[in-house]
Amino acid sequence: MATNVRPRIRLDKKQAKKGELVEVKALVSHVMETGQRRDASGKIVPRKILNKFVCTVNGKEVFAADFEPAVSANPYIQFKFKAQESGKVVLTWFDDDGSTIVGEESIAVS
Repeated sequence: MATNVRPRIRLDKKQAKKGELVEVKALVSHVMETGQRRDASGKIVPRKILNKFVCTVNGKEVFAADFEPAVSANPYIQFKFKAQESGKVVLTWFDDDGSTIVGEESIAVS
């Protein structure tokens, strides 16, 4: 797990009514190296991208996305999900090297 990276996560509502839409905005620091660029000595810089993103609420997937090399460094993602239950909102980014970046927030649903 990439422990030195801490994503910035913002929920537009920390408390929501059941069925209400909650907007999530998240930014994570990552180089997103495409594997198509060359360094100063002419060698290809190896590909290193976040290739998958998943958001769960209490372990249930509410949003997922696959990233491609065209995604810029420090990717920002914004999406909405329908609030169904209180609990932990966990955002996970998966890197090419097998590591993950994980951030979480809590939501209360009434």
